[in-house]
Amino acid sequence: LTGKEALTQFPAPGAGAGAAPGRAHVKQCELLQLSRRQKRLCRREPGLAETLRDAIRLGILECQLQFRSERWNCSLEGRTSLLKRGFKETAFLYAVSSAALTHSLARACSAGRMERCTCDDSPGLENRKAWQWGVCGDNLKYSTKFLKKFLGQKRIGKDLRARVDIHNTNVGIKAVKNGLKTTCKCHGVSGSCAVRTCWKQLSPFHEVGRQLKLRYDDAVKVFSTSNDAVGHSELAGPPRHGHAPRHPPAPRATDLVYVEDSPSFCRPSKYSLGTAGRTCSREGNCDSMCCGRGYNTQSRLVTFSCHCQVQWCCYVECQQCMQEEVVYSCKQ
Repeated sequence: LTGKEALTQFPAPGAGAGAAPGRAHVKQCELLQLSRRQKRLCRREPGLAETLRDAIRLGILECQLQFRSERWNCSLEGRTSLLKRGFKETAFLYAVSSAALTHSLARACSAGRMERCTCDDSPGLENRKAWQWGVCGDNLKYSTKFLKKFLGQKRIGKDLRARVDIHNTNVGIKAVKNGLKTTCKCHGVSGSCAVRTCWKQLSPFHEVGRQLKLRYDDAVKVFSTSNDAVGHSELAGPPRHGHAPRHPPAPRATDLVYVEDSPSFCRPSKYSLGTAGRTCSREGNCDSMCCGRGYNTQSRLVTFSCHCQVQWCCYVECQQCMQEEVVYSCKQ
């Protein structure tokens, strides 16, 4: 999602059947928009190409879900121009992309789709028993370690935009970490809990996306300031209550940060297609989404299943009903 090039139309899983498994993996790595170093890492990690592809899909779908009612709806149109700027929307793209990568890598390890990692290494849980009992934990430790190596984060000195991008990337990784929970399963006669096995499990990615959207809503505008004590520049935000103006506070590790105000996204531009023709809710977001241009009202008949009954033994029988539905869409 944060690559400057257009997203590649990836082959479906299993494409390239008939080729040797190793060659198919290498071919998938070549199709991804990666740097030379990242492609080298990809070729060394069987299963990584498919996991990266899954992460891109996961990030796109979650971004579009969270922004479906906003003026900017995470359309990939204008994404290249958007990534050149330091908007709040750019901050969210970096965070949701790193979160999707972290989540997908950890799940791929526990699902056995990666050759170089397996279940999480929770104390007292042997991998062999974990596979046997179906309690293989999500390997977040391996995921975060590999991701930092894959992204190649380095010290970036006084480059404000690079510092902002790395900060937002780390916000996404932290959001996944915060959703890590301990789940337990009981073993014993007649369901007793004589033996209990516990493992680490990630929250559904929708919960991560919801948290990142809240961070987007409260994103902090930052600038660069010199820290004489450590000898390099740091990110600084607006003064908070109780802080002296001459010592602006650094943003928190969980804050999404940006450096310039966003455009309105009302009209077509190099950043988006605008909001003309977008559907909206009259009681909810039509006034905001339509940017004061007003909205059209259209009635249509929709078909849906109704009067459903369970039939003996094993199926549900429904009737087809129709009702009128009113749709509101923004004017040109």
